[in-house]
Amino acid sequence: MIVLPPPLLKQIVDASEAAYPEECCGLIVGRFQAPDQALATRLAVSDNVSTNDRRQRFEIDPRVRLRVEMEVRGGSERVIGVYHSHPDHRAQPSSRDLSMAFEPDLIWIIASVMDGQAIQVTAHALNANGQQFHEIPLHTDDWAPYAIRGETGDGADGP
Repeated sequence: MIVLPPPLLKQIVDASEAAYPEECCGLIVGRFQAPDQALATRLAVSDNVSTNDRRQRFEIDPRVRLRVEMEVRGGSERVIGVYHSHPDHRAQPSSRDLSMAFEPDLIWIIASVMDGQAIQVTAHALNANGQQFHEIPLHTDDWAPYAIRGETGDGADGP
């Protein structure tokens, strides 16, 4: 699971819509609270520096990656994932994404943008042997467990 504060989710959505019809991209910085639970603390936005068709491919600027690695050195944060958009395609990793997944511990967040509007954001991780992605839960940090009928408490109360 990855926990993403709502402002970071909005930043990904806004960047995805602004880059349309090309793919946007960037790094997700944060920390792993448990082996299967990550908390995003900030994003490192990157220009899409792909020299191929940026409507179907992305490449994070290596200078952004180097800068972030220098910033987090010795601290509790690290690069925990990448985000990018899929213009006019589903929010599911493509075979190109799989071929670019060189770091097995990174989480991949993908925003589907249809006709310039982000319609879905999903999170994915590589399976244990690195041969396939699988979807993982993506929660915002204001998420609460669902209410249980007949109980009161800290459930997802609201409208």
